[in-house]
Amino acid sequence: MNKGKVLIVDDNAGIRAALKILLPRYFEGVELIPSPKTLMSKVREFMPDVVLLDMNFETDINTGNEGLYWLLELKRTMPQIEVVLFTAYADIALAVEGMKRGAFDFVVKPYENDRLIGILKEACGKSRGKTPQTGSPVEMYWGNDPKMRTLRMTTEKIAPTDANVLITGENGTGKDVLASEIHRLSDRARRPMISVDLGAITDNLFESELFGHVKGSFTGAYADHRGKIEEADGGTLFLDEIGNIPLHLQAKLLRVLQSRTIVRVGDTKPRPVDIRLICATNKDLEELVRNGLFREDLYYRINTIHLHLPALRERQDEILPLAQLFVDRYREKYHRMVAGLDSSAETLLLGHPWNGNIRELQNTIEKAVILSGGELLSDSDFTLEQSAKAEPMPEESLEELEERAIRAAMERCNGNLTVVAKSLNISRPTLYAKLKKYNI
Repeated sequence: MNKGKVLIVDDNAGIRAALKILLPRYFEGVELIPSPKTLMSKVREFMPDVVLLDMNFETDINTGNEGLYWLLELKRTMPQIEVVLFTAYADIALAVEGMKRGAFDFVVKPYENDRLIGILKEACGKSRGKTPQTGSPVEMYWGNDPKMRTLRMTTEKIAPTDANVLITGENGTGKDVLASEIHRLSDRARRPMISVDLGAITDNLFESELFGHVKGSFTGAYADHRGKIEEADGGTLFLDEIGNIPLHLQAKLLRVLQSRTIVRVGDTKPRPVDIRLICATNKDLEELVRNGLFREDLYYRINTIHLHLPALRERQDEILPLAQLFVDRYREKYHRMVAGLDSSAETLLLGHPWNGNIRELQNTIEKAVILSGGELLSDSDFTLEQSAKAEPMPEESLEELEERAIRAAMERCNGNLTVVAKSLNISRPTLYAKLKKYNI
C-alpha cells in the first residue's frame, strides 16, 4: 500500500462510488466530497498529500473555471499539497493552464484505473518528499551568438557596480531575466530584488504602490503600507515597462531617484532608501523624449548603462538550443518522457518567425511537452501554422490592451469579480478602479 492520503472532490456520485472502492487498496487514507464548498475545511481536517480535483462544479462561482479557482486557493494556502486535475476531454486546455499554475498533472475522463493510480502515487511521493524551497530565478541563457557574447561581457562588467541600467528589447526577449541576472551577479544579491510592472499600475494607485502610504491617508488605507521602493531598500528595484509612466507622474519618480528618499502618501517624513535601479522597456524612449512624452532628465537618470536584447529572429542559431532547454525544463516539471525534438519539429521551429520571441517559444514548447505522449516531439505536436502566417498585430496603447484583457476576463468568468481579480492577479480594489476607469 502506498503511504499517502488522497482527497477526491467530484460532484459525480457514480465516480465517487467507484473511487471509494478502487483507491483504498492503494492508499492509507481516502476521503471523498461532492463539492468544493467544504474543500478548505476538509483539507485542514484530513491533511491529504494529494487532492484529486474535478474541473467543473455547479457552484456559485459558475464560470467553467472552478477547478482553476480552487487550485489557486490550495496552492496559495497549502503549497505542499499536490493537486491532480480531473477533467473531461473538452476541458484539456483548462487542465493545461492548471498545470502552468501549479497542478501536478491531470487525468481525462473517462479514466483508466492504472493511469489514475499511477499519477496519484507519483503525486503522493512528491508531496511527502517535499522540503521548503526558496526557489531560484530562471537562469539567463546566453548562447553563442556574437551579440549575446558582447552583451554578456558588458553585463558581467557592470553588474558589481551600482550603475543604473536601462534594458531595451521587444516583448518576450527576456528583459526581466536579464535584470535578475544583473542582480544575481551584483554585491546586492543577498538582498531583495523587487519587480514592479509600471504598466499595470493605475494613476491613482501609483504613489501608494511605489512610495507607500500611512494609515488614514485615503479611503481604504486601514494600516501603514510600505511601497515597493522601500521594500527594495538595500537591494535592487526593477521597474518594468518604464516607458508607460504618464508624464505627470515621471517628475515624482525623478525626485525619488535624485534624493534617494521617499515620502509615503499622507506623511511628511522623508525616508532614505538605498536601491540599485534597473529599468526595462520595449519602447523607443529617445523618440518619446523628442515627442515630449518622456522627461529628458528622467531618461538620462535611468540610462547610465544601456543594454539591448536582440529579437529571437536575429539569433536563428539559438532557436533549437533554447527549445531543448525548455524541453528539459518542462519534462522534469510535468513528469513527461519527452527527450527532445525530431527532424520535422526542428524544421518547423526554424521556419517560424517567432514574433513573440523567447516567451512564445517557451510557451509553445511547454504546451507541446504537456500534451505529448512520445519520447520525441514532432511537427504534429505543435500548432504554429496560424501564428506563422499571421500579420503582426497593430500596435495598441497600454490602456487599450488593459481594457481588452479586463473585458475578456469578465466575459470568461461571467462577471464574478473575485474570480476575475484572481485570474488577472490583481486585488479587488484595483479591479474596481479599472472597471470604473473603463466604464465596464
